[in-house]
Amino acid sequence: MLAPGTRGSRPAGPAAATTGGVLVILVTGATGKVGYRLMEALADAGADATAMVRVEAKGEDLPGSAKHIVATLDAPPAPEVLQAFDRVFLLSPAREEQAELEIVFIDALLTAGHRPHVVKLAADGFQDPDCDVRIMRSHRQIAMHLAATGLPASYLAPSQYMENLLASAESIREEGMIYAPAGQGKVGFIAASDVADVAARVLTSLGHEAATYVLTGPESLSYGDVAARVSAVFAREVTYGDLPEERAREQWLASGLTPWQVEARLEEFDWIRNGGADAVTADVREVTGEDARPVEDWLGEFRGAFLSPPDASPAF
Repeated sequence: MLAPGTRGSRPAGPAAATTGGVLVILVTGATGKVGYRLMEALADAGADATAMVRVEAKGEDLPGSAKHIVATLDAPPAPEVLQAFDRVFLLSPAREEQAELEIVFIDALLTAGHRPHVVKLAADGFQDPDCDVRIMRSHRQIAMHLAATGLPASYLAPSQYMENLLASAESIREEGMIYAPAGQGKVGFIAASDVADVAARVLTSLGHEAATYVLTGPESLSYGDVAARVSAVFAREVTYGDLPEERAREQWLASGLTPWQVEARLEEFDWIRNGGADAVTADVREVTGEDARPVEDWLGEFRGAFLSPPDASPAF
């Protein structure tokens, strides 16, 4: 199985050329929190990137002048379309069918015969065979299948996203509280923009074959630590409430998550409570040359989301 932090040689610069010219990149999941930022980073790098979107309208709102194709993981583009791509960024939402969907898409790449380099977004913990969290098991299953195909592959395994904290915006505004079933466990929270910057560099440069990058922010924080940082940045008292597991289950089911997603989250938070997510790595700097963003910087960027309720005014 893959080992965390396994790296290739020092990468070349952005938009590295191959013998066939500039690398041509396909990005799945291009409208999500990482995928959208990745499209921004690839546009800034002048990369030849195409987004894969589920519906035509989604492709019209992407950064820059990105090209797009309409397809899904389980209804992938035709072989002659896939043959155009040298690199593929593989991302899908955490749900029960994730492994099945990504494996269908990987097999489509294999059938196309072009053998692109796949850069797969996983999650910290997938590289540890002792981590028995269903999300990590799904990623391991996909990685094992990808390895069996012989396609060149790299893996990005981020810690929990700082963007996940946006789910606490309402309770911060109304109660001055952050709730999570995390106990005193610590997390190396990372900004989605940092994950996207790493992905952009891996997709546009050489030397990352067979590498696994475990991506974290600059420090490991408990939810109590996060509450203290929120208090300092927003100049108001915010505290952390350790949410009982059963209460978390009820709230997440009521929010519309599937039972599978709810149990996956509970497993992940149990892993956090027991110290599974407290590691900090330098992999963001190793790949991009820049330090990962601290949570204070990220909170400043999203100040409006935490301090102002969503605009509920009617549209005319």
